[in-house]
Amino acid sequence: MSNIPARLIAFVAACLACGAAAAEVPRVVTDVAPVQSLVARAMEGLGEPAMLVQPGTSPHSYTLRPSDAQALQQADLVVWIGPTLTPWLARPIASLAEQAEILPLLEQEGTIRLPLRAQEDFLAQDQGEEPAGHDHGTFDPHAWLDPENGKRWLTVIAEALQRLDPENAETYAANAEAGRAEIDAATAETAQALQPVRGLRYIVFHDAFHYFEDRFDMPAAGAVALSDATDPGPARLQALKQEVADLDVTCALAEPQFDPGLLESVIEGSGARIRLIDPLASRIEPGPDLYPQMLRSLGAELAACAEEGA
Repeated sequence: MSNIPARLIAFVAACLACGAAAAEVPRVVTDVAPVQSLVARAMEGLGEPAMLVQPGTSPHSYTLRPSDAQALQQADLVVWIGPTLTPWLARPIASLAEQAEILPLLEQEGTIRLPLRAQEDFLAQDQGEEPAGHDHGTFDPHAWLDPENGKRWLTVIAEALQRLDPENAETYAANAEAGRAEIDAATAETAQALQPVRGLRYIVFHDAFHYFEDRFDMPAAGAVALSDATDPGPARLQALKQEVADLDVTCALAEPQFDPGLLESVIEGSGARIRLIDPLASRIEPGPDLYPQMLRSLGAELAACAEEGA
């Protein structure tokens, strides 16, 4: 009987140690699902990051919930694309996450950054010319759609976590290495799926896919709305409708965050098919596997749209 208290003491001590270890894992807040997935992969087995922009909503216009504000106040690390994607988030981060390390991914060294496109860039591309690549004042923020950026960001995310939690540094490094290998595998599978449909003539609802197009050599013929997702005027809609006819566009890609009405009006009478595609992967379960699944899903939807018209 004399050994029972010792066992109890050992049990309580172990529980307290586990609690202390768990408390040392950084509290991380992310902006959108693909970023949350990369952070979740780096933290796998240790903790789970919070996500502000919920599935099915647009990051270009979002209202923070009270729980989001609380998460920012308690954060040790905030990982976000940057103010180009979510300008509304800059002030809450500055005012609520004063004690946190802030990691704007678009500004990280080694990140591939493409300029925002204007409609004339699509027209030049369709005529076999090199798009002007002129600077509209900022970079296209949808940079997570280049898997090379996903791999680079896994590295910088793991490094930030290691600074905050050196005791688990080896786990963060190993998770990031495994995550990069998973992205490589998904990239290879996506490239293979798209190989038979090179040259597909398609348009997108909003210009979110520049990085994906560039990485996999699948240029879009046009976009109804440009990168910030603002609605186009009547003249531009009419010009795009004519372009759809002139270029024999066969596929139009809608997004679940936006009303497809404008896209339907552009392709009306053309015979083009509408396919749902999602740069934010809102139909995929959030977590460490979302990012490579997103790449495969984007490739599969493009390939399926081409095959439907074959």
